[in-house]
Amino acid sequence: MQTYVPRYKEVIIKKHLKSFPCVALLGARQVGKSTLAHKIINEFPSAIYLDLEDPRDLAKLQDPLAFLEANNHSLICIDEVQMYPDLFRYFRPYLDKNNRKGQLLLLGSASRDLIKQSSETLAGRISYIEIGPFSALEVEDLKTLWLQGGYPDSFHLAPDMSFEWRINYIRTFLERDIAQLGFNIPAATLKRFWTMLAHLNGSILNVAKLASSMGVSSPTIKNYLDILEGTFVIRRLKPFHANTKKRLIKSPKIYIRDTGITHCLLGIENYNDLLGHPALGNSFETLVISSLLEKFPRYEASFYRSSSGAEIDLILEKGSKKIAIEIKSSSAPKLTQGFFEGLKIVSPYAAFVIAQIDTSFPIKNDIWAHNLKTVLNMDF
Repeated sequence: MQTYVPRYKEVIIKKHLKSFPCVALLGARQVGKSTLAHKIINEFPSAIYLDLEDPRDLAKLQDPLAFLEANNHSLICIDEVQMYPDLFRYFRPYLDKNNRKGQLLLLGSASRDLIKQSSETLAGRISYIEIGPFSALEVEDLKTLWLQGGYPDSFHLAPDMSFEWRINYIRTFLERDIAQLGFNIPAATLKRFWTMLAHLNGSILNVAKLASSMGVSSPTIKNYLDILEGTFVIRRLKPFHANTKKRLIKSPKIYIRDTGITHCLLGIENYNDLLGHPALGNSFETLVISSLLEKFPRYEASFYRSSSGAEIDLILEKGSKKIAIEIKSSSAPKLTQGFFEGLKIVSPYAAFVIAQIDTSFPIKNDIWAHNLKTVLNMDF
């Protein structure tokens, strides 16, 4: 039996339930939203949980307003809400009539852009909180987290069974989950595209080149990207823009959010395979970025790259404060002149390197190298 892993967002969710009539937890399938929700609603004695994939629970909502009103003193949790977006039009009058905090806890596997009804009808009444796979904030075994990814089942299984779990996860996602959202795209086509993105993980996105490789139009590629981003399996990291005469890269970088899924798509089954694979550096970059964005969600994330080769892997920005971060998979990190050229343009409040090291040490010009855990314990 798996041990429950406390989630970083648990305290945040509880605070939002005390401040908003409705809270929505959004994230990819199988990242632990339901487990987390059950943990939270167990603290509400009369809470009700409905799973819209269960016909018995779905039948209770044949008359949604009647069910909601009959239980208007309880916290009602509705799972897989993206399957029935028409429900959102009933939520607004219910929330307004009862006029109290913590009425609904909604769980969904698609973004609010894909569930347009939620943002259109519940504006000002709903708080969205994104739930990702396990991050380095939540588990100690970073080697397993990196290799097998942060989906709870994948993380807890032995390596061979974890790889099998991810194979089946990818198949189910492509064959069932995408179709349930109303997208009529052959699973084999989207699998091929997803695998291409795995090979390009951490690289600058070139839509035209992908379109040529897939034999489809650029708008079709953009549609594929929107679907995968809206179902929380990829991330587009935007480029940093500065008032400068230097020519900057204007296309985003593309990342598959979970390193375990990336490794499965690339056929990387064990740690030795990973260490010898060209994807090593960008895979570690993915692990670091995912964990940092979990810890610092209010910071805008971007990267810096100029046409002359100056580059900074990650810039976190909030107001006038900017943090510049270089990410190295090496245990002996070195910085290029391009990083220092980038610092001149970005002018960050702080800059450092994250690498696979045990203890922090200075590298050059007051730039220090830290391990990931050390940075996650910082407050900017």
